[in-house]
Amino acid sequence: MAAKRKYSQFASSRKDAANATSASQGVASFYSEGKQTASGERFDARELTAAHPTLPFGTKLRVTDVNSGRSVTVRVNDRGPYVPGRVVDVSHSAAQELGMVGKGVANVRLDVVQ
Repeated sequence: MAAKRKYSQFASSRKDAANATSASQGVASFYSEGKQTASGERFDARELTAAHPTLPFGTKLRVTDVNSGRSVTVRVNDRGPYVPGRVVDVSHSAAQELGMVGKGVANVRLDVVQ
């Protein structure tokens, strides 16, 4: 049985590349309003969560801003984004970790970590 690894919010993409499966690359946005997620749980902008169109609920994703190298690990608990060209919507807290709140969007790489 493999040891369970913890990922820091600014994990090196090279260090963890062997343990991750690349999901996609594209534009991320964030959202901070809503009452209930598609998984049935209550939306909380303070949690590190994300909306993805197809990955199973509970999937852990490392979202990395390709320009800054900053990354955060989020849990998929919702569906979206519903804007063409976007690959993921992250919660406000995750957007803060990525440094994208002021810009609204970021070019990101998604890696499935669990």
